[in-house]
Amino acid sequence: MERGLDHVVHVVRDLEAAGELYDMLGFTVGTRNRHPWGTDNRIVQIQGFFVELLEIADPEKIPPADATHFSFGAFNRDFLAEVGQGLSMLVLEGRDPAGDKLEFDAAGFGGLDLFAFEREGKRLDGADVKVAFTLAFAQDPASPHAGFFTCLQHFPENFWSPDLQRHMNGTVGVVGVVLTAADPEAHVGFLSAFAGLESRRAVDGWHILKTPRGDIDVMSDALFTQRFSVPAPGGPGLRLAAVRFAVSDMERLRRRVSSSRMSVEEIEGVVVVGPKSALGATLVFEAAS
Repeated sequence: MERGLDHVVHVVRDLEAAGELYDMLGFTVGTRNRHPWGTDNRIVQIQGFFVELLEIADPEKIPPADATHFSFGAFNRDFLAEVGQGLSMLVLEGRDPAGDKLEFDAAGFGGLDLFAFEREGKRLDGADVKVAFTLAFAQDPASPHAGFFTCLQHFPENFWSPDLQRHMNGTVGVVGVVLTAADPEAHVGFLSAFAGLESRRAVDGWHILKTPRGDIDVMSDALFTQRFSVPAPGGPGLRLAAVRFAVSDMERLRRRVSSSRMSVEEIEGVVVVGPKSALGATLVFEAAS
């Protein structure tokens, strides 16, 4: 089953500071939400995709992981402690979590329990709504600092908001995400099993998986730095390095980023906000096709 991009997790030390960063870049940022396992988030929605800004809010509530139980809170707590702020998890759309788990198990990249939860959310008008999700986890044993799962939303009408998808910087969609690795070829099998489709080789050290919603690029560290003029996050294994946004008006985007006074790169019409400015993430803005 082919799976499109659903969201990424951007783990940070200070959720309000992260919200201010995305706001300065011209994104509309949702209000704070609380998980029962010790993490809080704020959401940046784009049509069919979102960035989950995540903070470790109450470490004492984080449950431990075990052989078959993946602890979302513990993974992001440890990522923050061992790596620092940045893009910690790649999430694909889930339509059949049990089927996803069976596929991951059969490919040798599963072995983890399904996880279902619900929480209260708030609309921009302050109204309370219920949202609920079921997650199916995949794991690349060679990539301890990259998390992967699929996500099925049970009340999508309560989650998605057209108002939250209107951004002052003109972002209208997701182009894709970029992962890096010292040896991309070694991880293509895992990514193909995770996304449910085959990759194609662009050049040596660069493979692309074209999902139903956005591309998954996996590049060598050197190619990533050459392409985006910022450092790759470094291994071991896969690291989620960048999110690529589609923008309706690049000149409008340039004005917005310029007013934020952040350090940016512009390469062949692509505007790049690097990890020093973007709390460990690389945010790439491209003209919408």
